[in-house]
Amino acid sequence: MVTQDFKRKLPPVFRPDVAGYSRLIGEDEAATVKTLETYKQVIFSLIKQHRGRAIDSPGDNILAEFASVVSRNDHPTRH
Repeated sequence: MVTQDFKRKLPPVFRPDVAGYSRLIGEDEAATVKTLETYKQVIFSLIKQHRGRAIDSPGDNILAEFASVVSRNDHPTRH
């Protein structure tokens, strides 16, 4: 096994979740999806402002990585 060119990458990640998402979808799917998409756009903007990168956003989840722990810890949702 050749490991001389191998570089381990362990980026800090951010993965929020919506409490009660299944219930909200069951009560009013269209309104829930519309509201969630609005919030996701705000969160994507904040991630980018803090030198992060949104990797995926299925359903009510967002997976984002940051260049450093400092970038993630300075994210406004951490306060």
